Amino acid sequence: MTMFFDSEFDRIFKRMSNSFFNIDDIFEEFKGGSVSGPYYYGYTMTVGPDGKPVVKEYGNVKPGLLPTSDTREPPVDTIVDEKEKVVKLIVEMPGVEKTDVKILVENKTVDLSAERDNKKYHVKVPIQHKVDENSAKASYTNGILQITFKLVEEEKPKGKKVEVE
Repeated sequence: MTMFFDSEFDRIFKRMSNSFFNIDDIFEEFKGGSVSGPYYYGYTMTVGPDGKPVVKEYGNVKPGLLPTSDTREPPVDTIVDEKEKVVKLIVEMPGVEKTDVKILVENKTVDLSAERDNKKYHVKVPIQHKVDENSAKASYTNGILQITFKLVEEEKPKGKKVEVE
């Protein structure tokens, strides 16, 4: 009976992994290319405030494609704290100093980049919530960048409702 479950599990696992990509084939393609450096690709899965799972891709290699540069796309997590009325972006960028980090906030998008020696990071993060761009504060400690924005409350329509008599 156990053997049936083992073979069934193996069959399901192989079917799931083939749906992503064959990692051996991708690394064979890299050997002949001019791009050097670490190659990585992955998913993060969190549970959103509505209780539904949120799956995000990250990395400098997409399935079936060669990397176009040696720049890494760091994992970014967005946390909305309704109680404190802030939005926090948490970015993992190990191997750089805080003086190497450049942050540009423009049109509800945060453009993050950092470069030191052979460590290069770049990512553009859209902000889904209404925030005050001028309230941005950033801190960098032990490879973790945290950017905090104040939430802007939605303006209620002004005016007076008049009843028809």
